[in-house]
Amino acid sequence: MTQLIVRPTARLSGTVPVPGDKSITHRAILLAALADGPTVIRRYLPADDCLRSLAAVEALGVAVEKAPDLRLRIEGKGAAALKEPASLIDLGNSGTSLRLLTGLLSGQPFVSVLTGDASLRRRPMRRVIEPLTRMGAEIFAWGGGERAPVVVQGKRPLKAIEVALPVASAQLKSALLLAALSADGTTRMTEPARSRDHTERLLPQFGAAVAVGENGISLTGPQRLRGAEIEIPGDLSSAAFLLVAAIIAGASATGAAGGAIRLPSVGVNPTRTGLLELLAAMGAKIETEQPREVSGEPVADLIGKPAALRGVTAAGSKIVAMIDEFPILCVAAAVAKGETLVRDAGELRVKESDRIAVMGEELRKLGVGIEELSDGVRIEGGASLRGAVCNSHGDHRIAMALAVAGLAARGETVVEDVQCIETSFPGFVDAFRQLGADMTLVAD
Repeated sequence: MTQLIVRPTARLSGTVPVPGDKSITHRAILLAALADGPTVIRRYLPADDCLRSLAAVEALGVAVEKAPDLRLRIEGKGAAALKEPASLIDLGNSGTSLRLLTGLLSGQPFVSVLTGDASLRRRPMRRVIEPLTRMGAEIFAWGGGERAPVVVQGKRPLKAIEVALPVASAQLKSALLLAALSADGTTRMTEPARSRDHTERLLPQFGAAVAVGENGISLTGPQRLRGAEIEIPGDLSSAAFLLVAAIIAGASATGAAGGAIRLPSVGVNPTRTGLLELLAAMGAKIETEQPREVSGEPVADLIGKPAALRGVTAAGSKIVAMIDEFPILCVAAAVAKGETLVRDAGELRVKESDRIAVMGEELRKLGVGIEELSDGVRIEGGASLRGAVCNSHGDHRIAMALAVAGLAARGETVVEDVQCIETSFPGFVDAFRQLGADMTLVAD
């Protein structure tokens, strides 16, 4: 088991690149596999989750070439050229791979078996399976149809459906869009709240027509995709850890001069910027420079500086737009003055871990007053954090959030089981060291 030893750091400064966006990398790989002709993907994320999607399309007979400069070339030959995999497809800990591939494979006339690690096999699948079954696929899952392993007997063509999604889930929405590409008719979806829209933005890059309006999303199939040139922006969910660290670094020090960090080419999709908006409400001053569009996605350079934070209330649509950033929001709230209340975050209980329960358990070790609620937390901020031995519970975002908390704690903080960080942020420790953080990896 690998440990990360973190010591208080009073100042972070410099410029570091942010890894490519995990959500967009997954989607670009899967759409490229369905497309006619080659697709080149630049700045992809070579993390374990995305590599699972890449291995899956290779198992379906798609040729992939990886270049050392974070460039992928995927030789798509169209959806009809995909082949039945020779064995089951192991997706590790990647919920995105599992759900999106279930949708993609529903339109393929062969049998596929999808599985993963113990954590992935606990995550809910019924919400994905039910509408895909209505479209004509035959799908069987363990636990009475609730969880992986999942057996998909696809059908071509599927039939279009109209569906009101039970939760605001980009994975569910994207799974249905991938299936709709091979369905007869127009598939229409409405969401209870707007979830991240990377799939809707990527589809036109591959020549697909998708209609997005105030009342939902629709796609008329069948449609054929064509190869594309895609550039992946930096992942805002990864940038969040660096930004919060820059804001709170020195919270345990006296008289330390703060620095500033610059993160170039980070995605600032408005369905993802909930944390930036909340940090601004808490008193942070995060600057954006050189706004532009890359492969259909809004991108900008982000600059973070130290600031005194105050507590806020976060609920509703703001939570949907920052669901992956909950662990690092909790750390920001821990050092903020006053109370922070987070509600409407029940989805966090079925992530890589029960993030509500785990953040409560681990932050209490650091001296934080935190109350666990059914759908969120109440945090009494402002107390001086103290170093402790913490555990990631195998969750990459928990591990990174606790490491950032350690930078603002008195004494040494040890985060156990941090190899999971490779799931989304390869080079996490190196990036922080470049900015001046005192972190040491220790492998058993």
